[in-house]
Amino acid sequence: MSKIEWTEATWNPVTGCTKVSAGCKHCYAETLSRRLHAMGVNGYENGFVVSTHSERLDIPLRRKKPTMWFVNSMSDMFHPQVEFAFVDEVMRVISQTPQHTYQILTKRPGRMRRYFSNREAPPNTWLGTSVENKKHGVPRIDELREIKAKVRFLSVEPLLEDIGKIKLKDIHWVIVGGESGKGARPMQEAWVDNIKKQCSDAKVKFFFKQWGAWGKDGVKRSKKANGRTYKGRHWDQMPARLKSVGGY
Repeated sequence: MSKIEWTEATWNPVTGCTKVSAGCKHCYAETLSRRLHAMGVNGYENGFVVSTHSERLDIPLRRKKPTMWFVNSMSDMFHPQVEFAFVDEVMRVISQTPQHTYQILTKRPGRMRRYFSNREAPPNTWLGTSVENKKHGVPRIDELREIKAKVRFLSVEPLLEDIGKIKLKDIHWVIVGGESGKGARPMQEAWVDNIKKQCSDAKVKFFFKQWGAWGKDGVKRSKKANGRTYKGRHWDQMPARLKSVGGY
């Protein structure tokens, strides 16, 4: 199971990635992959080099209990080195397990859009993109919006600046969080306020994941000590899961 607050389990048929934007600077997956490689863990023989793992494709098939799966927490399924033929295999498993819900997050929504230009996303799939700043992140929202999906979501983590006014039309869910780990960059509460207000105005689900290494008071401490409370409460809003194949 997963320690990520907005999912239940992770499934990594792909591992490894390359940096594309400011949010990648302190990539947790890269750090963890190198650690797992040093430990000799199966599947991480290549460290953080992009690698596909056909032997992992059947993992969700073995679980009957309805589960929220974050797909490729250790990679980006729409990295250019991942062939669309392999993505087809992942989608086949997703289609075969309608009891599960799958969250697919990318920093490459343009390639995701090209993939789905002649394919339908399974109805139990949520498609998302990362939005860490104005330069790299905000333009991704328009690309995501062009993809037909039951749920489209934004992972605004790590939030590195005030991203200003964003267009939330046809976006169903927004996750916000600060950066953690060594070298973490601070997140200001006013930046979160801006996003929360826009979500409220647009009636979009809002999930506050964490403050990260820096508290709202600007003091650096452990992620656990800073907690997940925003405006005096936890914000764990999420879209409804698929109740049956073909609709909510």
